[in-house]
Amino acid sequence: QVQLVESGGGLVQAGGSLRLSCAASGRTFSRYATGWFRQAPGKEREFVTAIKWSGGSTYYADSVKGRFTISRDNAKNTVYLQMNSLKPEDTAIYYCAVETKGRLDLTRTYYYDYWGQGTQVTVSS
Repeated sequence: QVQLVESGGGLVQAGGSLRLSCAASGRTFSRYATGWFRQAPGKEREFVTAIKWSGGSTYYADSVKGRFTISRDNAKNTVYLQMNSLKPEDTAIYYCAVETKGRLDLTRTYYYDYWGQGTQVTVSS
């Protein structure tokens, strides 16, 4: 079992920055890939970014490339999402999730086994 808790969301003006954290319980967290997804009102949950267990491989949606950075500190059982140059269209609930089967495609929501409760990010124009 892995339990995930997101934090760091809030209200920010366009062009601003936020850093989200995803804190995990469970000794084996460091062995799993972790992803961030987001869901805006009336829209499906979409992939944002993911990182392999070692931190050596990262993946980003085109919409956030160059603005968002994912990282992890396995010693702290935490994954971070640094979000810069935020836009109003980044407004959503952000969720972190863990994939435990070693799948290659980390962009699919249904490949993830554990999810956090989400944290709201609101970007005002």
